[in-house]
Amino acid sequence: NLVESGGGSVQAGGSLRLSCKASTNGVSTSCMGWFRQAPGKEREGVASIVGDGIKKYGDSVKGRFTISQDSSKNTLYLEMDSLKPEDTATYYCAAGRFDYCPGSWSQSFEYNYWGQGTQVTVSS
Repeated sequence: NLVESGGGSVQAGGSLRLSCKASTNGVSTSCMGWFRQAPGKEREGVASIVGDGIKKYGDSVKGRFTISQDSSKNTLYLEMDSLKPEDTATYYCAAGRFDYCPGSWSQSFEYNYWGQGTQVTVSS
């Protein structure tokens, strides 16, 4: 079970930190990912992380977003800085099928557990 929090409304250039609390210790043993979906658009892979700390990012968020995890709290985070209006979307965390993040980490089919999503709105 994954539960996201931390979404909200912010002006362009601002920051938000999303959290994803897992009910098991899968945060440190599985590929964990953040995705987002804007109205009328496909779900987009934002970032992934696996237990040994290897992180991957989508091109649109590189240098602005940071994924991290705290295994002691079974929690995944997404620090979002320099937010833009195009970052507006519902953000989801997901737990992958493997204990590594494959090359297709940004594809939804690589994940078998999903949170309910948290809304992020960035105004110009």
